[in-house]
Amino acid sequence: MTGLADSLPMFNEVVAILLDCRGRVIVAGVGTSGTVARRMAHLLSVAGTPSFFLHPADGLHGSLGAIRSGDVLIAISKGGDSEEVNEMAERARVRGASVVALTTQPVSPMVQLADLLVLLPPAGEEDPGGIIAMGSTLVVSAYGDALAIALMEMRGYEWSELLFTHPGGAVGRAAENAAPES
Repeated sequence: MTGLADSLPMFNEVVAILLDCRGRVIVAGVGTSGTVARRMAHLLSVAGTPSFFLHPADGLHGSLGAIRSGDVLIAISKGGDSEEVNEMAERARVRGASVVALTTQPVSPMVQLADLLVLLPPAGEEDPGGIIAMGSTLVVSAYGDALAIALMEMRGYEWSELLFTHPGGAVGRAAENAAPES
């Protein structure tokens, strides 16, 4: 059984590939993994790494045109068998994008498509019936949060930049209240 510590050496490699990305970071997944992928793309962007979520079904119905050489696709699938995610990853590679796969399964079609594979620990009993992605999405979310923070620090993305690009909601109000008076 792999633990989160086993994934940590790959963490530095993922950070490096995202720092070197000359295109955009695209994050994809379906079902619950898609929800977590959308969140990851948002947090990466908030923290200074331009990213967007692309639903694999939309990608396979024409939106793959948004993927080009120099991009990095972060493909998320608990079991690595999601046909839509895997086909999207395969076609993204043909278009010249690198593929980072986040999965819990060391043997799956997704593994074969990845330029960089991150094996996350299976959630076990935290995923009811072993199939409902609950605990496993927490692991993926934590991994994405750690990526966002590490990249923010390594890019030197200042807090003032984050506040400037996030003027809405509670974050915007907090920034407004913290702004020095002129």
